[in-house]
Amino acid sequence: MSEEAGTRGEPRARLLVVDDEQSMREFLEIFLRREGYAVSTASGVDMAIAHLENDEIDLVITDMQMPEKTGLDLLLAARDVSPETLMIVVTAFGTTDSAISAMKEGAYDYLTKPFKVDELRIVIEKALEKKLLSNENRRLREELLSQSRDRNIIGHSRAMQEVFDLIAQVAETKTNVLVAGESGTGKELVARAIHEQSDRASENFVAINCGAIPENLLESELFGHVKGAFTGAVQNKEGLFETATGGTLFLDEIGELSQPLQVKLLRALQEKSIRRVGDTVDREIDARIVSATNRRLEEEVAEGRFREDVYYRLNVIQLTLPPLRERKEDIPLLAQHFIRRFAVELGKEVEGMDAEAFDQLDAYGFPGNVRELENLIERAVALARGPVIGPDLLPPTVKSAPAQAATPRISQEGVDLESLVADYERSLLEEALVQSGGVKKQAARLLGISFRSFRYRLEKLGVEDPRRAG
Repeated sequence: MSEEAGTRGEPRARLLVVDDEQSMREFLEIFLRREGYAVSTASGVDMAIAHLENDEIDLVITDMQMPEKTGLDLLLAARDVSPETLMIVVTAFGTTDSAISAMKEGAYDYLTKPFKVDELRIVIEKALEKKLLSNENRRLREELLSQSRDRNIIGHSRAMQEVFDLIAQVAETKTNVLVAGESGTGKELVARAIHEQSDRASENFVAINCGAIPENLLESELFGHVKGAFTGAVQNKEGLFETATGGTLFLDEIGELSQPLQVKLLRALQEKSIRRVGDTVDREIDARIVSATNRRLEEEVAEGRFREDVYYRLNVIQLTLPPLRERKEDIPLLAQHFIRRFAVELGKEVEGMDAEAFDQLDAYGFPGNVRELENLIERAVALARGPVIGPDLLPPTVKSAPAQAATPRISQEGVDLESLVADYERSLLEEALVQSGGVKKQAARLLGISFRSFRYRLEKLGVEDPRRAG
């Protein structure tokens, strides 16, 4: 018999009863169907395996001793054929040793003949509760992994499809990767995607912003230190290279690394070992390095600010992210993704954006790229009073933006490139100060640069807070 029960809607679960005695098979089949289960039966191990190969079975109840093959044989075969199926073995009184062996091989539980139906009912319910919990945990892990892989790395443009393809290719290798792109394009998200699609996904992903930590502390963060190495080193500390061993170390803003630290980084890359500050012992490391920069490192190398040997060690494979202005067809997709996310986070019933608002986003140049879009959508959702975001909820910079800044033409007399770039950079710094209300750390975050770098640029270009000007 292999009919399935379920006279009222979906069965509670799909069970397989395996026993060489027909009377026992029929008794269990009648009882379990009354309990609301779909039941199949088999008279031996080979027939049971055929069921497992062809049907989705949640739980097997099998006799331990059968003429040709035993319940243990079935358990071992089922691990390959249907590893998600749980197993309950039934053994005769006085032969529990074989049942215990089955438990060691992965059986959920065992019953001793003669057993009470209430006892069987409880064991089955507990086994299925465990399976349900296990399935839910697996589903949540897969969902979280999917979300982490796709988080903000969204786009159907050709440029982004090429990025996705390259991520998949480089993830399978152990090669160091350099992710290049403007601030706000999602370089760390790409680094995480590379890690999570690699065979190192179960180990640590460790990220550090090389431009956000003072140089005198950065060496200790990367390589660790021993007790007494310097004032304040009250105990041994593991560095991030060690923490990331077996996994991935993401070095963001690698172009900010000082020359002395570049030398130490080169040694770590070449020797696959590091030495903690103040230590005399080398420690082996096995961290895949993914680095990122918004600078043109080849120009930094040409001008002597970045070591060529370090550059070539990091830049085995380069993955360049396009700025948002070069993939504007992705703006509606990204905007809707952020709207859904912030509606949940902020508890707002916001469902979308109207056509006029989308038109204004399309006309805007997005110097801050995806990060800027994310920030302005969060602002719009927070201020929204209804289900649709209109142009009134977009920041003034977007609403007043020209359709597209014209590309400067180079006349026969030439142009002053340094002056043009400085003017553009100055306008961005001033706009960031306006949007942040003069809070420089927030302005630096809006531009995707470190506070130290922001302060340096202000001083270099002589920028004052435009809110206080005049």
